[in-house]
Amino acid sequence: MKSSLGRAAVAVTAVSLAVGLAACGTARGPGIPTAVAKGSGGFTIGLLLPDTHTARWATADKPLVEKKVRQLCPHCTVDYANASADVATQQQQIDSMIANGVRVLILDPVDYKALRSSVTRAHDAHIPVVSYDRLAQGPVSAYSSYDSWQIGRVQAQGLLTAMGSKAHDPRVVMMNGDPTDPNTAALKDGALSVLKGRAKIAATYYTGGWIPENAFSNMSAAIAELGAGRIDGVLSANDGLASGALSALKAADVTPLPPITGQDADLGAIQRLLTGEQSLTVYKSFVSEADAAARMAVALGRGRTLHGIANARVSNDTSKDIPAVLGTLVPVTVHTIRQTVVDRGPYTVSQICTPQYGSACQKAGLTG
Repeated sequence: MKSSLGRAAVAVTAVSLAVGLAACGTARGPGIPTAVAKGSGGFTIGLLLPDTHTARWATADKPLVEKKVRQLCPHCTVDYANASADVATQQQQIDSMIANGVRVLILDPVDYKALRSSVTRAHDAHIPVVSYDRLAQGPVSAYSSYDSWQIGRVQAQGLLTAMGSKAHDPRVVMMNGDPTDPNTAALKDGALSVLKGRAKIAATYYTGGWIPENAFSNMSAAIAELGAGRIDGVLSANDGLASGALSALKAADVTPLPPITGQDADLGAIQRLLTGEQSLTVYKSFVSEADAAARMAVALGRGRTLHGIANARVSNDTSKDIPAVLGTLVPVTVHTIRQTVVDRGPYTVSQICTPQYGSACQKAGLTG
């Protein structure tokens, strides 16, 4: 896996998530505490997500994990908590779940370093932790996510394409994510591996909490420092930050708007592709990511190995052999909306093509 999480030489470009749990044995696998009870009965899985300002957590990840757990284990329950971007809150939520006897935790850490002690407490209580989307430090038992280094490369390549003739010596603003998220460094490193020697990084920002309003402030500062006409492209780490950066550019009456990247394929981002306000997003199937996390959590809760589910390995500060599922990345532009986020899901044409976007949808070939 080419990322700052300890790229573990994973030669995996696509990971099948359709392997049933029936393929799993009952022997103890990597990272599975010995005291985990085995069997097929019901138990509780804790689901801890990091914030409320990222739309996908409530609209996609939470219901998808819950649905898959019900399919795999009808008598299992999911205990859900959202930390509202606060480390102390998430630590308290983990302690509460441990005290209440959850058998497995699915954890997307607010701060991957600060949550290390909580992961260790769970492990000491014989509760496996499936790290979700962001790889936490500590004795993690499994990981479900995507290769952020590769996402950064896809974003940078898309930005160069969108800048076109300006790509000979363009000035780019990098709108990075939260420095407490390990994906942030991986995204940045991947992007720079493409942009080095092909673009000038005119300004670099880290956006605390992945909050769009912070991206607005950062972009406003970049405009004030560089000048409205001196920004040729914006390498935005995700769609939420892209929306904040775009708002700042509009507020400063920047015309024409520079190309802006993103990731997550938020509905708003897809609609911005239609209007030309965003150039690229990266679709990561939330279904696949949630599916993998649920499969691993149920298997670990039953004391089974992850053979047949996880066929990649990643590293953190504790282990160089964490079983992982790394999903397939799908770049999305205005020209590929139908074959990506419509044909593959998660949206229908009617969801995308509201009256406001009617003419743009017709021009893009989404409607007649």
